[in-house]
Amino acid sequence: MSTASSPSAPAETSATRPRPGRAKRRRQISIGIQAAVFVAVIAAILLAMDWETLGTSVFNFAAIGPMFPDVILVGLGNTLLYTVTSFIVGLIGGIVLALMRMSSFAPYRWIATAYTEFFRGVPALLVFIAFGYGVPIAFGVQWPIPVVVMAALGMVSAAYISETLRAGLQAVPMGQYEAARSLGMPGWRAMLTIVIPQAFRLVLPPLTNEVILLTKDSSLVYVLGLAAHEYELTKFGRDGITALGAGLTPVLVAGLMYLIITVPLSLLARRFESRSARPSRATRKDA
Repeated sequence: MSTASSPSAPAETSATRPRPGRAKRRRQISIGIQAAVFVAVIAAILLAMDWETLGTSVFNFAAIGPMFPDVILVGLGNTLLYTVTSFIVGLIGGIVLALMRMSSFAPYRWIATAYTEFFRGVPALLVFIAFGYGVPIAFGVQWPIPVVVMAALGMVSAAYISETLRAGLQAVPMGQYEAARSLGMPGWRAMLTIVIPQAFRLVLPPLTNEVILLTKDSSLVYVLGLAAHEYELTKFGRDGITALGAGLTPVLVAGLMYLIITVPLSLLARRFESRSARPSRATRKDA
């Protein structure tokens, strides 16, 4: 009685076995080709530029002396003021809206949803115009520019911050709140001292990014017409184009001033992201 031999997999030979050296050489050739193309493109761009015109119209730093120190003391200071005050208003409004969206009382949810959808769908420029020109018409009161910026940007920011905070609140385990309530803690106190601090720890990176967006959106205040002491960085850059005869150099300086604010905030957001990701990696390792 003969037994049928089971088919066996073909033995791996040296001809079919992948060679690490060959794969490494292919990667090196591919990287070399990409580097050569990259260098060629950069060289072509540099050769195509009119460096003489760029020197007089973009990098003419000798002509922007009159911008200083006002561009730093006034422009940078006002930009920081508009950003900080708007963020404070947006953060307070965002917390209220997030709690309203999670409320068991339906009208609160409807109001918060309508507010969020409206201000997320309307351009911030229109909100600036509405507060800058609509409030005096409606109430007969002319608000100072810092108050207009704080209200307009703060209300727009509140709509975005509320969604970020709501996601953070929902990410906190419900058992935290229930445990606090079982110990006799009032609901409002459990929310303020237990749930909200944990939610903030989770949403710090997107909140930092929101500050960066507010810093850039503060430039929209130019549509309201500003006095000299109310100028922000973009206004200095726009006026410097015609007043100083330095081409686009004032705009370049204004952009560098914005980077002084936004780059540290971006690094801070990355640090928050790495710190928030560290516990999750440790949990996966323990599992």
